Amino acid sequence: MTNPLAQVVPNHCDALAGAQFADRYVLVTEGLSLTALGAAERALGRTPPWIGRLMALRNLAVRPFRLKTGLEAAVLPSGRIGIFPLISQFPGKVVLGLDDRHLDFRVLVEVRDLGMGRQELAATTIVKTHNWLGRAYLAIIMPFHRIVVPAMLAQIR
Repeated sequence: MTNPLAQVVPNHCDALAGAQFADRYVLVTEGLSLTALGAAERALGRTPPWIGRLMALRNLAVRPFRLKTGLEAAVLPSGRIGIFPLISQFPGKVVLGLDDRHLDFRVLVEVRDLGMGRQELAATTIVKTHNWLGRAYLAIIMPFHRIVVPAMLAQIR
């Protein structure tokens, strides 16, 4: 297995029209035979304690702005994976995300069979900001995002 690597995101507006930001991290595994749902549950279903503390701090900071914290009751019949509402599920791909006042985001977890027991697992984040608050929020969380997403994806091993 390799460490998660950053890649260019092809066609990110297909998942979220008008998106201004997208990134993608890819991990190659051997012998796991995961579905996209299984990969999403392994990567996003449990949070390492240090990421949980960052999220608690984030939730405190955004409370005055009435932004969603992920603690609200699920509004989608599909349920959740970790704190992320499940939007849709296809063979090889799960789409999670949330629409809020400041921005909309999607997290795509994709699995591609490479043959000989190897799989490529990808986590793509796509964001569309709506206003100055969304742009400021994205700028503030971006350094953390670039550490958190590969760490979450690495949990799949």
